[in-house]
Amino acid sequence: MNNIFKLGLNLFVICAIAAGLLAGTNQITAPLIEQRNEQANNEARQIVLSDAKEFKLLDSKKYESKSDVEVVEVYEGLNGSNLAGYTIKVLPKGYGGEIELMVGVKADGTISGVNIGNMTETPGLGAKAKEEAFYGQYTGKPAAQLEVIKSGVAGETEIQAISGATITSKAVTTGVNAAVEVYNSINK
Repeated sequence: MNNIFKLGLNLFVICAIAAGLLAGTNQITAPLIEQRNEQANNEARQIVLSDAKEFKLLDSKKYESKSDVEVVEVYEGLNGSNLAGYTIKVLPKGYGGEIELMVGVKADGTISGVNIGNMTETPGLGAKAKEEAFYGQYTGKPAAQLEVIKSGVAGETEIQAISGATITSKAVTTGVNAAVEVYNSINK
């Protein structure tokens, strides 16, 4: 009985030290991780709305979304005093979980770009959404409801699905549609 108590006490001490070290490491690295995440978001904003020189966070009361897709943030892109457009970060649900999308919409109502961040889609299938051949289809499309097609030539408001990854294709398009809805709510 005494040996069991000693063993339990040793295990408790080891776990307490390990937990303390993990907490300390988290405390030290958290600001750096936050800084790098913000830098990655700034780079994604610049990619999808290259006409903007600076970005200003919009208050969530200035836009609305009725979609099931989570809207993480909306930034107003400015070029001096001129409005270049908006960047909208959304999290649609794909086959492998949430897909992090940054969507740029120009002031004239056209999609200026889509950047796909973190996602866990199937390698070789859904992961092809990160290839320019897929996400590049959104650039230049009007800020209107887009549809996914499986075959044929994509029209003005259509996106050609990734072969074998229709769920991912629809998820990305749902995310872009949610961003377009936010854009349209700002510009009523």
